[in-house]
Amino acid sequence: MPVSDIPFRTHILSELAGCAGNFGTVLPLLFAVSVASGMHLSLMLLSAGIWYIISGLYYRIPVPIEPLKAVGAIAIAEHITPQMIAASGILTGAICLVIGMCGFMNRIQKIIPGPVIRGVQLGLALILVKSAIPGFIIPDIPFAIVSGIIVVLFFLAARHYRTTDFSALIIITAGFVLAVFTTGFHGTPSFPVPELVIPEIHDFYTALIVLIPPQIPLTLTNAILATSLLITDLFKKDVNPDRLCKTVGIMSVSSSLFGGFPMCHGAGGLAAHYRFGARTGLSLVFGGLLLIVIAGICTFPDIVSALPKGMFGILLVVVAIELARHGLKTTDRIVSGIIAVLSIPFGLAIAFVAGFVFAWGLQYHKKGLKN
Repeated sequence: MPVSDIPFRTHILSELAGCAGNFGTVLPLLFAVSVASGMHLSLMLLSAGIWYIISGLYYRIPVPIEPLKAVGAIAIAEHITPQMIAASGILTGAICLVIGMCGFMNRIQKIIPGPVIRGVQLGLALILVKSAIPGFIIPDIPFAIVSGIIVVLFFLAARHYRTTDFSALIIITAGFVLAVFTTGFHGTPSFPVPELVIPEIHDFYTALIVLIPPQIPLTLTNAILATSLLITDLFKKDVNPDRLCKTVGIMSVSSSLFGGFPMCHGAGGLAAHYRFGARTGLSLVFGGLLLIVIAGICTFPDIVSALPKGMFGILLVVVAIELARHGLKTTDRIVSGIIAVLSIPFGLAIAFVAGFVFAWGLQYHKKGLKN
């Protein structure tokens, strides 16, 4: 049914229901990055909220905004500094801007084998689980158990009765209610003024070696190419991949320069918004306003410090499961498996390079056998 044929009240409720569809990915990653790296949670949420609103107004459909997953996962696992995260966002954004303005997306698509991307997704899933269990679940087992039960109940309900999965929202709301009940709104809110962040040369070097190799392939494929394809499938609308590439570039650079977390688009986020009822950009405007409200609540430092770690842990595991679900769709389990297995002991950057070289070597070997 076209949006214009939907009754106004139903349309608004549908957009409201879909506005938080991707919060299950966005909020856990930002919260966990804040804990692991010391980045200011309110600034990250404020930046995300602003870009939600801009994306909704610009594209007029729910083109999602979500954190750079590889950067987020490595930041959580390795406790990298905010300056390194900013450097990775600036580099990622600059690369995307150049590719988008030059119209290179179609050529890029042919360079990166699909199984390599799937392997990176599997590696990210393993890294998130490895970080979530000792860092967030074990220190807060009671809340983690309750959160896990909520996730399972909603999963079963969604599977058997096709109900909407509000598990992430309920867990996050419960965490905030518990934090407020424990501390109250005491103290003075400390909403930081965004300041220009200029990373040092060594931050760019570290980002280039550790963060960029696994992130760029994910961004170009999942955040841009897959999102463009899914927009056509769901909305019968053509959004050129190079156009998405340019908005990812602008988002990543601007967010990183002013204390936010670098952002991109994502096919999974688009599917989540659509699944929960989002059909127009109005849904992202609602979502952006909600993120800004949450950012305001997080200006009370006592509340942020009192948020239960078990909440982050379980939601990170849920994000990991979603990544693994897509990673297992690989057409070459050996290539994807090599990247996934190597990502834990050697890091995602080395794992990506090893898998990339192996995949291309395999292709040349097969061509040699045919000739």
